[in-house]
Parts: sequence; structure tokens; C-alpha cells
Amino acid sequence: MITHLPHDWATCTMDTPLGELRLAASPRGLAGAWFTTAQVDAPPDDGRPPSPEHPTLTQARAALTAYFAGQAEPFDLALDLSCGTPFQQAVWEALRHIPYGATRTYREIATAIGRAQAVRAVGRAIGQNPLSIVIPCHRVLGSDGSLTGYAGGLDRKRALLALEGIR
Repeated sequence: MITHLPHDWATCTMDTPLGELRLAASPRGLAGAWFTTAQVDAPPDDGRPPSPEHPTLTQARAALTAYFAGQAEPFDLALDLSCGTPFQQAVWEALRHIPYGATRTYREIATAIGRAQAVRAVGRAIGQNPLSIVIPCHRVLGSDGSLTGYAGGLDRKRALLALEGIR
């Protein structure tokens, strides 16, 4: 989990239909996308001036705007997942392979990374995903198909799934 943003990262916010998102880019790529309200794992605002013209942030805002407009194109962004452990990075990478409009269970993600017995650890790693929406942790459901935790709140998870045509 990112508890503070390094000084060489650029940040900006963007309005979305589900609330304001704070975006962060490192020199390696997009490193954070957090809802500014009701997301307890977002690093605190450190008062740095926003950098909306940063190329990575400009590209991320365009991709997220298209996503919220219903365009199913995958996010083709350079990402920096270095804040995670190797296990977390493997989980986050597996999430990236869940197609738009599809869901997976925590067990299916655990199996996909070769750790079928690590379902709870997979759940914790998903809960620490620093890139809401871009790494689609909202597409992960309980084994019975139920909605389970989402750092941005279950109402947002429902809305994201509905946007993708998942009932």
C-alpha cells in the first residue's frame, strides 16, 4: 500500500460519474488511481501542486473518460506496480486479464497465479490494488457470485459492473 507519494511523482484529480479520482504517475508509469472520498487506502494529499499536463496523467484521464463513456477498450497505459510485493504484483497482473464485462472469483485469481490455496492472501492483495478501475478489482466476486469488498465502496463496485453490463 502506498502511504505517501514520492517527490518525483506527478498528481492530478479528475471528476468521474462516481466521484473524484486522484491520479499519480511515477517516472515509470501510472502508479495510483484512488477515489478521493470513502477510499481509506488512498495516500493523503500532501499539498503538492497538481500536474494535469503530465503525459501519463493526460493519457490516463483520456482512457478513464472513454471507459466511463462506455467504450470497452482495454487500458493501454504504462503502469508502475513497484509499490507491491511480488505476490501482490502477480495478483494485480492477473486482474488485468479479466476482460471487460466479465468477472472472476477470488479462487479463480488464486488458481490463475498458481496459488490455489492462497484465496485469502489474494483477497488482501486485491484490497491493496493502487489502481482502481485501471486494474479491474471491481470484477472480482465472492465464490457464490456475491459482491464483496471494494476499496471505493460497494455502491461504486455495483455501478462499475453495471457500466460494463454485468448484473
